[in-house]
Amino acid sequence: MTASPHAREILQVAAAAADSKGGQDLVALDVSGPLPLTDAFLLVSGRVERNVLAIASEVEDKLNEAGVKTLRREGKAEGRWVLLDFGDLVVHVFHEEDRMYYALERLWKDCPVLPIELPVHETAE
Repeated sequence: MTASPHAREILQVAAAAADSKGGQDLVALDVSGPLPLTDAFLLVSGRVERNVLAIASEVEDKLNEAGVKTLRREGKAEGRWVLLDFGDLVVHVFHEEDRMYYALERLWKDCPVLPIELPVHETAE
């Protein structure tokens, strides 16, 4: 089983939104094999709680604008690990420390990594 085209499409929207708010270390995993309820995880790190919340809000806003409904939201009050469930895609936005502690990449290491295409940022020289 592989992630659906819809999951891959909304993954790109979510990744671009996370990147636009300074999300770091973006990793997408195809979890469609072991998990029958979702196709993909997007893991993102934020530097501080405020950054985590800004990333999560932007991801949710951009996916909602694209017609993707948020099914569940967890952890927004604390700003350490925000989970956003969009059905085919679950987005995990972590504070850097919490991401290292929970190590979801290690837990799901047998799942294939999905490519993420991010916009190229202009650098000031």
